[in-house]
Amino acid sequence: MGRSASVRGVAAIDAMLMEVALEEARLALPTGDVPVGAVVVDADGVVVGRGRNAREATGDPTAHAEVLALREAAATLGRWRLDDCTLVVTLEPCAMCAGAVVLARVPRLVLGAWDPKAGATGSVHDLVRDRRLNHRVEVVGGVLEAECAALLRDFFADRR
Repeated sequence: MGRSASVRGVAAIDAMLMEVALEEARLALPTGDVPVGAVVVDADGVVVGRGRNAREATGDPTAHAEVLALREAAATLGRWRLDDCTLVVTLEPCAMCAGAVVLARVPRLVLGAWDPKAGATGSVHDLVRDRRLNHRVEVVGGVLEAECAALLRDFFADRR
């Protein structure tokens, strides 16, 4: 199999995993939380952590989808170093979540919609690739971007 075939295979897997993250995001809607979903997969592609925004549901300002998915992955694997995992999230992580990705040593981040207001993995800031830090993350952006952005756009349109 040539390189382009393997790249297409990875892109197809990323899209499948983004569909799972979108399912998580939709589960945030009944609680009034911003519909952001995340999954963490191990080196074999097995989902080891899931999360969706739950700030409204829990009253916890740190209950972002990424943080909850990373916490569940760490508990599932029994370790805080997630250095063989990939985080897939429907919206570009904020500074807090980007910091958590770096601290968990996640090597790869797949994101759906970019966040031009608060994104910290390439839009407003780029914490995950800051050379001053001891760990850098590969970022794959725009996976199912239209679907991820539409979910957020519809959520906020209903509130205006």
